[in-house]
Amino acid sequence: MGDPVSKRFPGRRLSAFRLSVVVLVLALLGAGAAYGFGRFDDARTASAANAWFSGYVDVTATPYYAFESPETGHSHNAVLSFVVASPQHPCEPSWGAAYSLDEAAGTMDLDRRVARLVQTGGTVTVSFGGQLNSELGTACTDPDQLKAAYRKVLDRYKVTTIDVDLESRNLEDAAATVRRAAVLASLQQEQQAAGKELNIWLTLPVAPTGLTSAGTDAVAQLLSAKVQLAGVNIMTMDYGQARPEGQSMLQASVAAAEATHGQLDALYRQAGTSLGSLSLWRKIGLTPMIGQNDVAGEVFTLEDAAGLNAYARDKGVGRMSMWSMNRDTTCSSNYVNVTVVSDSCSGVDQQRTTYASALAAGLDGNPEQQVPPAVAETTATAQVTDDPATSPYPIWNETASYAAKDRIVWHGNVYAAKWWTRGDLPDNPVLQDAQTPWTLIGPVLPGDRPSPVVTAPAGLYPEWSPDVAYQKGDRVLFGGQVFEAKWWSRSDSPEAARQGSAGSPWDMFSNEDLEKLLTQHNGG
Repeated sequence: MGDPVSKRFPGRRLSAFRLSVVVLVLALLGAGAAYGFGRFDDARTASAANAWFSGYVDVTATPYYAFESPETGHSHNAVLSFVVASPQHPCEPSWGAAYSLDEAAGTMDLDRRVARLVQTGGTVTVSFGGQLNSELGTACTDPDQLKAAYRKVLDRYKVTTIDVDLESRNLEDAAATVRRAAVLASLQQEQQAAGKELNIWLTLPVAPTGLTSAGTDAVAQLLSAKVQLAGVNIMTMDYGQARPEGQSMLQASVAAAEATHGQLDALYRQAGTSLGSLSLWRKIGLTPMIGQNDVAGEVFTLEDAAGLNAYARDKGVGRMSMWSMNRDTTCSSNYVNVTVVSDSCSGVDQQRTTYASALAAGLDGNPEQQVPPAVAETTATAQVTDDPATSPYPIWNETASYAAKDRIVWHGNVYAAKWWTRGDLPDNPVLQDAQTPWTLIGPVLPGDRPSPVVTAPAGLYPEWSPDVAYQKGDRVLFGGQVFEAKWWSRSDSPEAARQGSAGSPWDMFSNEDLEKLLTQHNGG
């Protein structure tokens, strides 16, 4: 019968050479198709994530930064920092080693301010660690207690995104790195099993040459523990001797980002995962220190900020932050040496512009935090009836007088008086912010109960008398409150001070001051 193919197509039998050429061409076409699909899949994965801006807020720095107010900053996202281990109880979370979570709720009204931010459409990320104190994973060596400490923060503030900022000894502690990674992996899996998201960002120091060896070890350990990292946020600041002479802060930051991108590529490959270039950029965050850095001579300018934003948008960087929102203003003329870092101003003449607006331009996403159900219920109610049994402060009364800083409840929200006021409706829709004597703090929270009224016991100090001449520093009782003389006076009633008069010769102790005074008096 012979070869039917050769009879139909005489002279077309493939030689070994021709066959190898055909196989090579087909292989190249297949590889090209796979490469093209890989590029498409990489782009699709990268585009699914929202690039976002959220500035760090130094929560415990005074004066407290009003992150909950729509008037502050360009973005309505905030990275609240830093939750660290309590100095007295290493497995107990605290704010800046200064306030327990309960103390922060009482002294700074933090819970209510977080609820207010979320109520108005903002998002909150909580940052653990920082440079000065012990991160929970460093101080708490019991994995179960460490997990409970992290969970306590997640549950209290209803956050779905956390930031773990590792610096200095928190980064160098190898045992803590292993312990922290295992606990975070377990916590993330637990949250996911409950139908909740937990996005974990790792924030690390960087040089223009990239992450330090301790930094890459921290990333590798988290990936090895199967933590699904939202990304690695690099602190593009304080380069010191690592920044070559003549290299600008913007150039150093770009170099650091490029180097980190290459390092993450290698780290993910070592962990058995290959990510495309665009997907890797989405897993990178950039955080400059605005204005004057801690290192003398390092100044991150507004021009640098605009340049870094343009670079981030071009590369598709997933996150932009800055240290800090507290500092995003020009220093006053009284702050003489702007080459020394201030925690409340940038050291740069900002000409009425902000670093936040420069860095956030075009980054309109958010860390995908969901509104806590309790807050959603509060905001859905147009007007509520205030209940004295569940109101943390007295309900506003149009006939009562209120001094500056007095707090009241009205229509389900807490307000603080800016100055002495009587009869001024707290939620008056007509008055502008500069006209109203009230500042909205945030909603009444589930579980709120009336705050105890702090009064001084009889006999703590003499009762004020119009017939007595008082010297500076003398203390008296008046209406259950403690007043201290600012200068010599006689027959000047402390009532004016209670009403907020700056010209009164008396200072009235606040509730917080009176509580501290009574604690000291009772030997606490």
